[in-house]
This record gives sequence, C-alpha cells and structure tokens, in this order.
Amino acid sequence: PVTEGSIVVPYGHVVGNEKWRGSEVAQRLQGKIRLTFEDGLGLVDFHLSNRTCILLISEADLVAGDEFKRRLVRFRNASSLRGIVIVEKTQISDQYYLGVQKLVVLELGMVLLPVANQGEASQLIIQLVSFCVRELSRDRGANPFLHKQRAQLAEPAVLQTVQQIPGVGKTKALRLLQQFGSIHRLCNASINELEEVVGQAVAQQLYTF
Repeated sequence: PVTEGSIVVPYGHVVGNEKWRGSEVAQRLQGKIRLTFEDGLGLVDFHLSNRTCILLISEADLVAGDEFKRRLVRFRNASSLRGIVIVEKTQISDQYYLGVQKLVVLELGMVLLPVANQGEASQLIIQLVSFCVRELSRDRGANPFLHKQRAQLAEPAVLQTVQQIPGVGKTKALRLLQQFGSIHRLCNASINELEEVVGQAVAQQLYTF
C-alpha cells in the first residue's frame, strides 16, 4: 500500500515510475521540472508531492484490456494518497472512455482528466506540480477551515473535471463544488439537491450524466 508520506518527494520535484523512463511524457517533462525515477512505486506512475500522485492510463492500456481497471481499484482500496487519473483519449481509445469515466468518477470517486496525447499529459502534470507547490507554500497559520475550503475549490483538476459535465461552465462548477465539496458527493446528490444549486434544466442534465 502507498500511503501519504511513504514516498518523500523533494519540493518542486516529480518522482516518476521507472517504467516511464524514455517515454514521450518523460522527455517532455525533462527541463521543465526536476524529474527523478524510482523503482518500486507500484501502482503509481508519478508522485507530484507526498500526498498527490498521477495514475496515467495510456492508449495502449485501454486497448489491452481490463488490467488498468484492476490497478485503479487496487490503488483506491490501498492508498491514502490523492490520486488523479490522466487518460489518453484518442480516436482509437475513445470507445473505451465512457467505461473509464464511470469507473473512475462515479464508482471510485477520483478525478479524471482526459488528454489527447502524452504531450498534453506532460503539460497537465507541470500545471499540477505548480499547484502542489503553491499549496505547500501557503501560510499554515491561516484558519485551517478556510485553508481547506480554498484549497478544495481552487484545485484545478477537480474544477476541470466538473466543467466537463454537459451544461456546466466554470461558474456553475464552482457553485456545485461549494455546495457538495467533492465529486463523490456531487455524484450521489439527488435531483432536488442539484436543482437548488443550478436550476431544473441543468440539474436534469447533470443527474442523467
């Protein structure tokens, strides 16, 4: 099991799984961030901080079968880390995407971010590293409740995921996250609870999705 604090990630670094050495995503990260590789990261592909990590599902993983699903379920059951799933959604893998979305977002309650290729995946990882650095740099002396709320609402990965729902833009996504606090709670909200936040028409779209 990989738990929070079990991997030490130096400030502003990314620790990558050895299996990604020489890959396109690793090559594009080199020079942009400080990237080191380690064996024995198990289910995790990239550690962004001591508590946030990336599970990267490639086009090849999607086409090859269900092994990636078992990996995600094992991670969710065994880890206390904040796991973000990045999936390569291409013309070839598009047919599998809805199944991945249902598993990751609805069943496991994790953040899912689709990318067109490994180049986009590397850009996203760089953005998320910047967020992790900003989060660690914040004044820890602030009101812990306000800090937690700010961090949650500002999390770009969560906000981007909610904005992918049909009919939901940035404003509605922020309102939904303020009301429900997490994607998992949002997924389990009743249609009446959704209507109170976004109105009847969007609530119906959201509930169906």
